[in-house]
Amino acid sequence: MAFRQVLGPDFYARVHADIRAGMDAAGIDLLLLDSNDDVIYTTGFSHYTTERPVVFAITRDRAFLLIPKLEEAHAAHQNIAAEPIIYFEFPGVDTWSDVLGRTLSNVTGSVAYSAGISLARIGPIERAFPNASRHIPTDIVQKMRLRKYPEEIALHREASRISDEMVKAGVALIADAMASGGVLPSEIEIESYVSRHAMKIMHEEHEGVMLVQGLASGLVYSGARSAFPHGMPTGNPVKRGESIILSLGCRVGGRAAESERTLFIGEPTKTQQEHYAVAFEAQRLGTAGLVAGHTCASADNRALAYIRESGMNEYLLHRVGHGMGIMFHEPPWVEAGDETILEPGMITSSEPAIFVPGFAGYRIADTVLVTADGPDSMTHYPRALADVIIA
Repeated sequence: MAFRQVLGPDFYARVHADIRAGMDAAGIDLLLLDSNDDVIYTTGFSHYTTERPVVFAITRDRAFLLIPKLEEAHAAHQNIAAEPIIYFEFPGVDTWSDVLGRTLSNVTGSVAYSAGISLARIGPIERAFPNASRHIPTDIVQKMRLRKYPEEIALHREASRISDEMVKAGVALIADAMASGGVLPSEIEIESYVSRHAMKIMHEEHEGVMLVQGLASGLVYSGARSAFPHGMPTGNPVKRGESIILSLGCRVGGRAAESERTLFIGEPTKTQQEHYAVAFEAQRLGTAGLVAGHTCASADNRALAYIRESGMNEYLLHRVGHGMGIMFHEPPWVEAGDETILEPGMITSSEPAIFVPGFAGYRIADTVLVTADGPDSMTHYPRALADVIIA
């Protein structure tokens, strides 16, 4: 049976009901959300973000999606969980905010919008609802998104499986080239190959693939370049004797996962093995710290303390991890400054690392579900030293 990516009407009805419960508690009569990720979360509508506003609007009894004319057929095709409101163009003679204000002209109470909304959109919203008693930012939906519904977890788990398959495909591509004795593939060739591989899996094994920005991609960096945590792939071929980081991920049904491994192209040197051992243990500690009832900060402190105690503080550049949901990076932050209490249903990465300038970076990353029984790593590609040597 094909894996179904599209979430059904019952799911969105539950999301809307939970949003309305939050609105009632906060005394909000109209909530407006305009980010791509919030729109996916509340309606199932995936679109290419441009300057043209797309706004989810929810009242006590109705849900709307404001879209430009060019997205009308696209939204109908996706069977969105909201009533469409159409404006023609941006900036427009009849502006998006005027159209929105006319449609919801009976709103006189409290109008709220996402705390992350662009400042440029607050003025038009306030002018569109001049009779509102107040205009306020709110994080109702952002807090909801911290904990995943069971249907979302199923999507994340499938995205995790495919992310592991991307790593496998990258390793196989390098191994085949080594066996042939020819030139090894470049970083950009590897990235392109694994991205296509992920999309091939989806189109062959899934039903209703949700096309989103960043459907499948990753970072591939080898040798000394892997000491840059977010180095972009280049056209340089990878080389025997180097290590390589495959940091790969995808989004299934608009839900993200990533699988990242540091691999060795040929037998690693003693120095490489020592570096890897520190990254390996730090990542084990980071994952073990993702325990319900504990804080994000405690998981970060535990893993990073090990790196510092190993004498590698100078090679430490970032936190243990970040939340994942519709976006690859979203709250909560697994970092010493985030005291968010971990709860079952939260999903984060676990990826402490070390980066040795001019030599190499060593990072292992998993997508981890927080459960009542402990951390559940949804990515499973092996990480023991013997398993990450491409011979």
